[in-house]
Amino acid sequence: MIVFVADFFVNEILGGGELNNEEFIQIAAQRLPVKKINSHNVTLNFLYEYRDANFVIANYINLRSDAKDYITNNLSYVIYEHDHKYLVNRNPALFEDFVAPKEALVNYDFCRRAKAVLCQSAFHSNIVRKNLNLSNIVNLGGNLWSKESLDAIEQYSNKEKKDVCSIMDSQISHKNTREAVLYCKHKNLEYELIGKNDYLTFLDKLSNNNKLVFFPKTPETLSRIVVEARMMGMSTITNKIIGATGEEWFSIKGKDLVDHMREKRTTITNTILNIF
Repeated sequence: MIVFVADFFVNEILGGGELNNEEFIQIAAQRLPVKKINSHNVTLNFLYEYRDANFVIANYINLRSDAKDYITNNLSYVIYEHDHKYLVNRNPALFEDFVAPKEALVNYDFCRRAKAVLCQSAFHSNIVRKNLNLSNIVNLGGNLWSKESLDAIEQYSNKEKKDVCSIMDSQISHKNTREAVLYCKHKNLEYELIGKNDYLTFLDKLSNNNKLVFFPKTPETLSRIVVEARMMGMSTITNKIIGATGEEWFSIKGKDLVDHMREKRTTITNTILNIF
């Protein structure tokens, strides 16, 4: 049995991490029972009741310290890392070569005792490894999309596209919409701000154009939007802190990349379950 712990699930927040987590849960549930629980609801009684299960710990900011200690010392678990929760500020870009001073580290034993710390890309896993110097860090080399999403993305890849730059219209400061807009103005490139409606509508609008411009301020462990743009046949203009760009599959796009991510649904899930 798998117990999947996360701060939020996809019915509560429609984020990239939550979409990925839900897809893992759905695929894994075809092979064995999976129980979901929000991190703030995890009690010592709950952990004792499910002490024989294997735990997948995703985002865990709301996990109580006594629950975290119990998991660390008593349970079989992996950490499905979506950012950098071993740092107080969760942003390695603030430090030279992404290496934080020891006083900025947290959750070290929690990571060290895990069967694996699962990372999204080689870029992501290398940053984690440089900071924690652990041998249990695993690069999954991708994310999980639903079959329905991949089918829609393949359809969008066949569109005739306008010579316009798509920019994600985000109020989140580290997504850095402002710099993407300034870049397009400086280069005299026509651009369109794409607001987040529902997920597939967002992708549909994004794929109307032939380029994505994206300059995040913090290291993107993978960057689903960049991978989605590539799957939809778009070119990407980014900075050098995008995890996806260092993966061997990043040279392909369109249907070939969609098919590769279809295969990842099996390979990523198998990698996680085989660790247990």
